[in-house]
Amino acid sequence: MEFGYFTLSDNHYANNTRTANEFVAEIADQALHAENLGMHSAWIGEHHFNSLGVLSCPDLVLAYIAARTKRIRLAPAVTVLPLHHPIRVAEQWATLDLLSGGRVDFAAGRGYDRREYEPFAVSFDDNQGIFEEGLEVVRKLWAADDRISHRGKHYRFEDVRITPKPVQRPIPTYVASFSRPSIELAGRLGCNLIVAPFAAAMSFGGLRQVVDLYNETCRKHGQQPGRVMCSYFTHFADNDGEEQAARARQIRYYQECVIPAFPGDPRTAPPSYRYFIDMVERLKKVKPEDLTENAVLVGSSQRITDTLKKVEAAGISEVILYVNVGLKPHGQVKDEMARFMAEVAPVFEGTNKHAAA
Repeated sequence: MEFGYFTLSDNHYANNTRTANEFVAEIADQALHAENLGMHSAWIGEHHFNSLGVLSCPDLVLAYIAARTKRIRLAPAVTVLPLHHPIRVAEQWATLDLLSGGRVDFAAGRGYDRREYEPFAVSFDDNQGIFEEGLEVVRKLWAADDRISHRGKHYRFEDVRITPKPVQRPIPTYVASFSRPSIELAGRLGCNLIVAPFAAAMSFGGLRQVVDLYNETCRKHGQQPGRVMCSYFTHFADNDGEEQAARARQIRYYQECVIPAFPGDPRTAPPSYRYFIDMVERLKKVKPEDLTENAVLVGSSQRITDTLKKVEAAGISEVILYVNVGLKPHGQVKDEMARFMAEVAPVFEGTNKHAAA
């Protein structure tokens, strides 16, 4: 099992003195630190207007990182595909794949905040259809050697060929999923899958059930099952005081970042977001003592290792670690990343282990 770096650039906190510019600089430094530590990948989220996060251009940050690294894989977490024209998305990530020597993993999702859609004049209510068609277009453009045309509901164009072409044919592609339709979409298209353990537990009972559904859907549509990844909030704690502080930090993230990112009347939400409404309602009630290994890695190195062994047994190929959550200081984030790679990662087979050796 591999391990990577992950952030959603959460910075929407009361009385927060850390500016967006400062945090983006910290994220870039942490991703470079991940390469030095032997992490397998760096996954950087896309958020707009500071409703949750402050990093709006993961492609540019990853290009900066690509120029300063040689090995680490580079991925958005995720591209909110309906906000972008798929031709431009295909061009941007193919270019980064070329410049990085074939190190791009592409991940796409729909997002969950209507306020991120409205300034771009994109329909939030129809974003599932826009997403599915956009992903189809991106993959067709990467695969085509000649010019192609597309006549769909949301996108139409004639005789288009993107340049440059990606080095990887195909670029590994992931669908980000909180719901059954997204899992089934990944299986139907033969894409890889990335999930959040807390969402998997709430919606399906656990990661094993998600992996089984994904593999079953792949086989149903004649696709070879790909990789299934998950993200994990990560906090080291060696005593009760440190654990209480970590749990409080995680609750603050839910209360001040996640819940405000889904505003409005639940009755007006698109049908495809009913699952998210239930998830937010449960997060509103969660207490520090309610946080379990289905949501958060918290505790000693051994305790974190024990949880990840269960994750590995469920069929997860890679875990990306959300360490810089909840206004955790930059120095502490880097220290916890280093501790993870020194004390936890070597227990697992993977390129992480061999890169650090």
